[in-house]
Amino acid sequence: MVGPPGSGKSMLAKRLPTILPDLSFDEAIEVTKVFSIAGFLNREETLMAVRPFRSPHHTISDAGLVGGGQTPRPGEISLAHLGVLFLDELPEFKKNVLEALRQPLEDGTITITRSSVTASFPAKFMLIAAMNPCPCGYFGDRVRTCHCSPQQIRQYQSKISGPLMDRIDLHIEVPSVKYRALSDKETGESSMPIKERVNKARELQKKRFGSDDIVCNARMTEKQIQEFCQIGEEAHKLIEMAIEKLGLSARAVNRILKVSRTIADLENSSNIESVHVAEAIQYRSLDRSLI
Repeated sequence: MVGPPGSGKSMLAKRLPTILPDLSFDEAIEVTKVFSIAGFLNREETLMAVRPFRSPHHTISDAGLVGGGQTPRPGEISLAHLGVLFLDELPEFKKNVLEALRQPLEDGTITITRSSVTASFPAKFMLIAAMNPCPCGYFGDRVRTCHCSPQQIRQYQSKISGPLMDRIDLHIEVPSVKYRALSDKETGESSMPIKERVNKARELQKKRFGSDDIVCNARMTEKQIQEFCQIGEEAHKLIEMAIEKLGLSARAVNRILKVSRTIADLENSSNIESVHVAEAIQYRSLDRSLI
């Protein structure tokens, strides 16, 4: 999520777990094991009942994030297993810390090797990151004026490497909220009906894959993408245009197809239509230059 300070990025991230499917019994056991190994399980708790939400500070070390120590222990990415890892102020994290995310984002696991022992920890987490569009935070804002030079903005945005950005499915611009919208008495859609739609889509995906290892579209293999993400000629042309204009990598194209499949699932559509692909492409704003 990219937007100025106070636009609600952190609030949105913290609300996201409320629309995720509940933990199954097997998932709860997995999460409980990780917290137990890390020494974070309360004595009163016998089983973790809710999906974890982890939000480490940007000063965290790579060992704190991915795990480590003389006797390897789980890091934040494993403590977020089957839950959410929220990284606020993403460009402020050390470069080596961010680059350490690349492999577990792909594999869903992290292996730590020491001279006497090798340990593997699960790391199937949902990464949510938030950042300002520039150092001062107000580039593109409708009210406040940005005082950063184009070079400063480019340097700030370039702190997030291309390979890491490739592994993030959705790039969302979060604009500042006007006062009238904040003071409006009308309430938006609550989490409950959204969660019901998410649950229906998740059940559909479980039936599609028929496997305990893959329960959602994000974990599809290359072969499964070819099988379940077939698109028409018009959608192919949209992706071809996106590749030419945005310089998308093969990995980014695969992620567009996965997101398109999920959008179609949420609409209970068996086919991926061009409108679904177009929406998925729109969620790649950081592939376009913001300046």
